[in-house]
Amino acid sequence: MLTGLNHITIAVSNLDVSFVFYTQLLGFKPHVRWDAGAYLSLGNLWLCLSCDTAIPSQDYSHIALDCAADKFNLITAQLREANVIEWKKNTSEGDSLYFLDPDGHKLEIHCGNLQNRLESLKQKPYKGLVWF
Repeated sequence: MLTGLNHITIAVSNLDVSFVFYTQLLGFKPHVRWDAGAYLSLGNLWLCLSCDTAIPSQDYSHIALDCAADKFNLITAQLREANVIEWKKNTSEGDSLYFLDPDGHKLEIHCGNLQNRLESLKQKPYKGLVWF
């Protein structure tokens, strides 16, 4: 039986650049690093950076990172000062910043949770929405 998300592994083309991006800019905690990768964490999220040919998705797939509402403006200002590329404008509930990592992987900083999103759907349901 599945019990939750275990870890996320992303391919990175330059470990040095990605390591700095995730640890220094986004605040991930480094645990170990080796020639071809690194293990980092953010809260309960375990992230593996793995040296490989990075071929980021061209669809809406992305990784959303949690942010306290009172820190959102500070974090987004820091990311914009670091010249991250924004790939989408937020149109849903909660504050969000959608941006790319150095290899073009799609990330999001989001203030909110599943319960908030579900509550917002009561006011503005998606087309074809079915509740369970």
